[in-house]
Amino acid sequence: MYNLDEIKEFISLLENSSLSVLEIQKEDGSKIHIEKPVASQQIAVTAPAVQTAVPTTTVETASPVAADAAPVDNSKTINAPIVGVFYAASAPGAEPYVSVGKQVKKGDTVCIIEAMKCMNEIGAEENCEIVEVLVKDGELVEFGQPLFKIK
Repeated sequence: MYNLDEIKEFISLLENSSLSVLEIQKEDGSKIHIEKPVASQQIAVTAPAVQTAVPTTTVETASPVAADAAPVDNSKTINAPIVGVFYAASAPGAEPYVSVGKQVKKGDTVCIIEAMKCMNEIGAEENCEIVEVLVKDGELVEFGQPLFKIK
C-alpha cells in the first residue's frame, strides 16, 4: 500500500505538470491511478491481488484545470516509453546527451527518465538528427509524450 506522504507527493507531481494521468504500480502489486480531468482530480488506490477486500479510495478536489489544445504535428518524434521525470544529462551540470542539430545513431542514449527511483536510459530508435527538444530538464513526462523532434 502507499502511505499518505507518497500519495501527497504523487498529487503534487501531477498538479505541477502538464500530465493528465499518472499511474504507478509497486512490485507488491499495489497500484495508484491519479487523473487530472477538467473539473476535478481523482485518486484511486488498490491493494495487491493477494490481499482480499481492500477498498478503493477516491479523493476529489475542486481545482479546475485548463485544457491544452495542441495542433496535430506529423513530424517524427522520440516519445517517452514510461511515465517519469525527464533528465537531459547524466548528472546536474553535465553536458546533455543530445542537443539540437546532433546526429544520433540507433541505440544512442538521448535522455534519462526517472521512474520510481530508477534511472532509465532512453535510446534512439533509429539513426536521426535532433531537430527540437520538446521538454525541459526535470519536467514530469507521461507515457507516449514526445520528447524530441527528429528528422
